Amino acid sequence: MTASTTSTATLRRAVFPRVNVLTDALVIFGGALFVAAFAQISIPLPFTPVPITGQTFAVLLVAGALGTVCGTASMGLYMLMGIVGLPVYADHTHGLEVIKSATGGYIVGFLIAGLVVGFLAERKWDQKFSSSVTMMLTGNVIIFFVGLLWLQQVLHTDLADTLKYGLYPFVPGEIVKLYLAGALLPGAWALVRRIRK
Repeated sequence: MTASTTSTATLRRAVFPRVNVLTDALVIFGGALFVAAFAQISIPLPFTPVPITGQTFAVLLVAGALGTVCGTASMGLYMLMGIVGLPVYADHTHGLEVIKSATGGYIVGFLIAGLVVGFLAERKWDQKFSSSVTMMLTGNVIIFFVGLLWLQQVLHTDLADTLKYGLYPFVPGEIVKLYLAGALLPGAWALVRRIRK
């Protein structure tokens, strides 16, 4: 693969090399539905408005597989679907009030993480386990950074309570999810290469 094709070196392009509006629309829509499905894996916690969900795993995986444009567009579509009333957020919630709530920053963070993770994936960070995990960690940090800032503004909490409500309970699960997502992409690349031989 030459340097000139690095910007298109995504798993999506490897699996679906044909590039057109219809294909892009289908993968963007599919990515948004994938995130929506994992959002329904939701475990509420009694001391915080933020539930444990499968969303971050799905966001990182979709962004890494689709790249900058399609990955970001997929996160944007997911966000828009919820705003217009489709029950795609955690626990089948929807509406602009979810974005304005204490958990809305995490969803906004999905959009930014989609951009960054997709950008890194286009530069082959998704093809080796070590760099793939680093890429997923970067996306996770972005999601939680935006989410925590948002949470603090909505709840008017100090730093200690913000971390207690929005970060500490989620660290073990996030580590598992980012390692799993980080392993799946290089594994998918290895499968694609094997099929192409």
